[in-house]
Formats: sequence, C-alpha cells, structure tokens
Amino acid sequence: MPRQYIDCREYPSEMNCSVALSADTPKELLEAAVQHAVAVHGHEDTPQLREQLSGMFKTGTPPLLAPAAD
Repeated sequence: MPRQYIDCREYPSEMNCSVALSADTPKELLEAAVQHAVAVHGHEDTPQLREQLSGMFKTGTPPLLAPAAD
C-alpha cells in the first residue's frame, strides 16, 4: 500500500497551521490526524471528524513547499 498524507497547509485556518502528517497505513495516519486535530485545532474526536479527515488523505508524501492558494 502506498504511503498517504494529510497537510494542514491545504486547509485555511486562523492559526495558519503548517503541519503535514504521513504514514504507511490509513489507520496509523487517521490516529495521528485525529490527535493533531483535537490537541491543536480544538476539535472533538467524533465519528464525523474521523470520516472527514479520512476523506482528506492523499497518496504519496506531502510537498516540501506549501500548496499555492486558490
């Protein structure tokens, strides 16, 4: 299975978070992403949050530079 990632830089926030997480399995990435979302962004760990985060996963590794703004 290819590596997957999620990158906060792709989602605007008041704190301009620059964290990107990657892992070899979706389960491992989801756990790390949930922990980050709860601890840093103040979200509540709910099934809806987990579903939303899982839908944001991308295949590969995060780019070195922040994605260009739309």
